[in-house]
Amino acid sequence: MARRYDPERRDRIIDAAIRVVGDRGIAGLSHRSVAAEADVPLGSTTYHFASLDELLIAALRRSNENFAEVMRESGVSTDPAADLAGELARLLGEYFAGGRGRAELEYELYLAALRRPALRPVAAEWTDSTAELLSRRTDPATARALIALVDGICLQVLLTGGEYDEAYAREMLRRIAG
Repeated sequence: MARRYDPERRDRIIDAAIRVVGDRGIAGLSHRSVAAEADVPLGSTTYHFASLDELLIAALRRSNENFAEVMRESGVSTDPAADLAGELARLLGEYFAGGRGRAELEYELYLAALRRPALRPVAAEWTDSTAELLSRRTDPATARALIALVDGICLQVLLTGGEYDEAYAREMLRRIAG
């Protein structure tokens, strides 16, 4: 039997893994659940991703890339006339405007690195790439402090069930940005 050429299969599997984590959490992720979600044979998931950690790495990397793209498109890192704190606060507002689902999913993937050491380098990639983007507008230490505050604000909103307060975020980001 001839193999069917399917160049997007790997990407579909990653997208399916993200949906599974969003629906069932990390605990619900298995090669079988992802194969069913992606509508591919089970062997396809294990062919492209030998372990669940490899699949989680790809899912986390995809989430990282999505956020980095939003930041690049916003001009926050390249427009010297843009209000850095205001733009970061606005981006966070847009992040939460679509509901908590996306943020919960991305932070679940990000925080999975606490128990899965294989994910730690990918979690660090997000911090490093975001710091690099922000360092175009400020010094590296301030860029990292801004990232820490953004993470803290997001985690507080997600873990307490509170609402995102853009004015508060803007003020706190301004205090760090100077």
